[in-house]
This record gives sequence, structure tokens and C-alpha cells, in this order.
Amino acid sequence: MERCRDFMTQNPICCMSSESVQRAAQLMLAEDGGSIPIVDDSHSRRLIGILTDRDIAKRIVAESRDAGQITVREVMTKTPISCASDDELQRARDTMATNQVRRVTIVDSHHKVVGIIAQGDIATRCGQPEKTAQVVKEISRPTVET
Repeated sequence: MERCRDFMTQNPICCMSSESVQRAAQLMLAEDGGSIPIVDDSHSRRLIGILTDRDIAKRIVAESRDAGQITVREVMTKTPISCASDDELQRARDTMATNQVRRVTIVDSHHKVVGIIAQGDIATRCGQPEKTAQVVKEISRPTVET
């Protein structure tokens, strides 16, 4: 049975909520990623939020705010989507589709960040193109924003 731990990128770079959005964006660029898990501190790595490139575009760039002066805490999504490392991979797929996200943070039993799964990880490692195509379709469906 396929588990999240078998498909995740282990020990992703994380950011603390007190850091600037600019610092978080630099970390995302260095890691070539579109999101970064936000943790309470670097030791416990307990997941408390997520910051995406879309958050930065909508809440910083579009509003002409200074990313160097705004903390991650002010713009992060405070209800991050996550799965456990022991969860079946299908749960990660379903979570991505239901929440229309391209990445899911993987946590251990103490809610410590241990990995991240992107839709690309599933596509390249799974060998099930039909399931991957369905996830991409669900993630990409249009939403109405108010």
C-alpha cells in the first residue's frame, strides 16, 4: 500500500511566522517551490500555517505592500492542509482535490513537519497517470472568489 512517506520530499525548508515575507519568498525561490510550511519554531517544527506564492501575489504585490516589512504571520494561511506520513497516498490526492491545492504538508503524530508532497511528486513517482490526471483536473477547476 502506498503511503505519503514514500512519495514526500523529506524535511522541507520551513519558515517561522515572525520572519519577513521577503525572507520566505527568498527561501521559496532557493528551493524552487511555490509554498513554504510555517512552523512555530525551528526546533519543534510544529505546523501552524502555510505561505504560498499566490498569498504573496494577492496580499503583498497586489496591494503594493513592502514584503521586507510584513511578517509571514500577517499573510499566511492559518489553517494549513496536511496529511500524516502514515496516511495512504490516496488521502493526499483526495485532500489536494477537495481543497484545490497543489501541495500538502506531511506531519508526524506531534504535528511536526516531516515532508511535503506536490502534485508533481505524485505524477512522477506514482506510475498511475489516470489518478494524477484526475487530481490535476480537480485542483484546476475554477472557483468563484468573493
